[in-house]
Amino acid sequence: MSESRHAHIPVHWYMYPLIPVLIWAVNMVVTRYAASVIEPVSISVWRLLIAWLLMSPWLLPTVIKDKQQIARHWWQLAILGFLAMVAYQCLSYQAGHSTTATNMSIINAFTPILTIFVSLAVLKEKPGMYGALGNMISILGLFYLIGKGSFTALFHGEVHIGDGLMVLAVLAYALYGVLLKHWQLPFSVGSSVFAQTTLALFMHIPLLMVFGLQSINPHNLLPVLYAALLPSIVAPVMWMKAMHTLGPNRASMFTNLAPILTAVIAYFYLREQWTVYHTVGGIMALSGVMLAQFGKNRVKLA
Repeated sequence: MSESRHAHIPVHWYMYPLIPVLIWAVNMVVTRYAASVIEPVSISVWRLLIAWLLMSPWLLPTVIKDKQQIARHWWQLAILGFLAMVAYQCLSYQAGHSTTATNMSIINAFTPILTIFVSLAVLKEKPGMYGALGNMISILGLFYLIGKGSFTALFHGEVHIGDGLMVLAVLAYALYGVLLKHWQLPFSVGSSVFAQTTLALFMHIPLLMVFGLQSINPHNLLPVLYAALLPSIVAPVMWMKAMHTLGPNRASMFTNLAPILTAVIAYFYLREQWTVYHTVGGIMALSGVMLAQFGKNRVKLA
């Protein structure tokens, strides 16, 4: 649907972006909780394996049809699978051991800004005036957040290691998004996701040899199932539906709700407190993202 179209939008269409954003917000709380009941590598493997088994009957016919193209682009799929399903997942689950779900969600909201940095480094895409200003505001907000209200704490080592791990996770996911758009792989989204999941499972083998695989038990069953079903399958499908019905600009606005939803959920279920530095850092982050995203002449090619 065209972004400039002003026709009446059915109210239920707004559920398409809202549901995945809520799923992702809850997932940050689940990730933080999972740190106490299952190791990062184990939940990452179980999440992928269960999702793979559930997707197989649905996607295998499409994968078989696209097998020649998949074989030609296997190395690109391997890189994408590593970034999104190994690096991002394992780093974010490890981050949950030493930072809060609220911090994780706010740092995750920096993905659009870090994507601009990655685009500059990888594709030589230069941000325009609004993009550069938005970057500066957001990065200052990130420093303020992980420094707990101090811009200089980062340079004195006074930060949670979990915040640093989460920044690395978001950088990996930003690179994933840039490469996914740049390569424009010539087969369906379903085939791409299934192939990436398959390759990512194999890439977990060296990690399993080092850390082992923790079994599923009554204490970790719910976070494993949540991670495998909702963020891995339901949210991507709903988000693609949102892109189709509302368009990327309208749909992407809903992602700004994720840190707020996470903070509310984390307050009630994990007793995490929302502080002044969360407010200031969050406002700076979201303001910078919105300025970079919706300012005129946002990006120009070198």
